[in-house]
Amino acid sequence: MSESPALWPQDGLIRLSHIIYGLHALTVVSGLLTSAFIVTAFITGWPSLIAVVLSYLKRGEARGTFLESHFRWQIRTFWYALLWVTIGLLLALTVIGIPLAFVVVAIAGLWVLYRVARGWLNLNDRKPMPI
Repeated sequence: MSESPALWPQDGLIRLSHIIYGLHALTVVSGLLTSAFIVTAFITGWPSLIAVVLSYLKRGEARGTFLESHFRWQIRTFWYALLWVTIGLLLALTVIGIPLAFVVVAIAGLWVLYRVARGWLNLNDRKPMPI
């Protein structure tokens, strides 16, 4: 890569980033295998909750490296997923909105699956995430 060695993250931080994506992926798989939707499992499952806390705790150590974009990507994925679930719940409060709520939550689940897969693949290739 063209980054200087000073901007290259420590191997332990790269390993932790893989663990964080793994925790998110574990939650996504549990959402696929159970009656929970992917997105609701993602925002309420303990692996993703642990992962987002770790992302907040370690993002400062990644500052200036390609991992900074991954921590930002993981944190934003969690909060946007929470936003979409909240919108889905609000829609579900009305009889007319229930079908739309299912669509919103299903699409958000696919979006979470995409974000976890894309992020993890880019991390594996040691590429930053887009802003």
